[in-house]
Amino acid sequence: MDRSLHKQQRIKYLISDFCSASIAWAIFFVLRKIIIENVPYDQLPKQVLQNLNFYIGVVVVGGFWLFLYSLSGYYHYIFKKTPERDVFKTLKATLLGVTLLFFTLLLDDEVRSYKNYYATYAVLFFLHFTITLIPRLILTHKKQTLVKKRRLLFDTIIIGCGEKAEKIYSELAGKSEYGHRFVGYVKNQLCKNEILSQHLPCLGQVDNLPDIMSTYNVDEMIIAIEPEEQKDILNIVSWLGYSEVSIKAIAGLHQVLKGHAKITNIMGTPLLEVEYELMPYWQQTIKKLLDFVVSLTALIVLSPVMLICAIGIKLTSKGPVFFRQERIGLNGKPFILYKFRSMYVDAEQYGPNLASPNDNRCTPFGRFLRRTKLDEIPNFINVLKGDMSLVGPRPERQYYIDQIIKIVPQYKQLQKIKPGITSLGQVRFGYASDIDQMVQRLRFDLLYLQNMSLYTDFLIIYYTIKILFKGRHF
Repeated sequence: MDRSLHKQQRIKYLISDFCSASIAWAIFFVLRKIIIENVPYDQLPKQVLQNLNFYIGVVVVGGFWLFLYSLSGYYHYIFKKTPERDVFKTLKATLLGVTLLFFTLLLDDEVRSYKNYYATYAVLFFLHFTITLIPRLILTHKKQTLVKKRRLLFDTIIIGCGEKAEKIYSELAGKSEYGHRFVGYVKNQLCKNEILSQHLPCLGQVDNLPDIMSTYNVDEMIIAIEPEEQKDILNIVSWLGYSEVSIKAIAGLHQVLKGHAKITNIMGTPLLEVEYELMPYWQQTIKKLLDFVVSLTALIVLSPVMLICAIGIKLTSKGPVFFRQERIGLNGKPFILYKFRSMYVDAEQYGPNLASPNDNRCTPFGRFLRRTKLDEIPNFINVLKGDMSLVGPRPERQYYIDQIIKIVPQYKQLQKIKPGITSLGQVRFGYASDIDQMVQRLRFDLLYLQNMSLYTDFLIIYYTIKILFKGRHF
């Protein structure tokens, strides 16, 4: 499926939800004037339309609901929506949102009795839930209609190539109303009897799954591997990270996927719908928001320091102020990393070489920049651009990644998250001046990957600041 369709559909839901929330609040505002404040009907136009708070409330409350829905992950898997999910998610979000609005905006209302509080809460809940749900159901119904008419198709791959994979394909391929467009299958090393090759092309092996998913714009993945191959199931699922790919697996994998899946039925075929996220979606949203706000603030606040650094670099050595180098980021995609130049020009004319605390390639001023970590201030530009995060494994060059993977293949797991300005590996291990040290530091970054949370990020940032103030080199 064209990724632009995801964006278009998401925009439709965003506009619908904002308008619904604003309309619900506008109606509620008028009802408050009538019921709580006893404003006569002939004075309503003046009390409402000439009230600045009315317009502020419509915009601010509408924005509040969009933020709340975003935190809940409602706009994430946009094409996985069903009417049942819309009802449940809208009900859950409305309960939380109305409660927050009630205690922050409405609790200090002057009322004749406490029954008015209950009535206020109930009216706002009913208005918002009803006015929001109806357009959502309409949008979801239209999507399902397009799927049934084969005007909206989901590019699907099957993980596996044996009897189970062939059976799943045979059962699903004829069910056009579910929108599957099978593009091929992916096998692993244990896959010997490629029965599915009679129906679909082989796209590659599981080790290359991220590249395959990107190349073919995969929307859905069905895991149908044989029992002896199931030990690799969590590795397969974990590759997906934050992607918007729908994952389903044969029901026999329930024990292997315990905690990451729930039972669903597709055309009579019992499958598991797998929900695997490194962080809860609301934490992912806050993490992105913090990345933007903190980075923008840091660049503004530290702009005088950046000016001093730039002047110092120009006065003490020849060459550009900024150092630009290609690094590998999310999903193995390269990006240009920005730093203040701390080395002499052509410092790597004889090939790549890792930095060290007493690197003789550094200029005298460059040593100061490295010791104080001021050379990494331009990293905040990368965070604003979306190439990096505040916390995540440090980005490496492909030259070193190729060497690390030969020793620790699990390094590729780190490419499913954005690299960061600081990391658990830096805090716990520090500088890595050779491949062996990079491998030792790697275990801390893999540990971070398995324990990602906002709390962990805050701890890493705290210890990073603490280390910097203590003057420890890392």
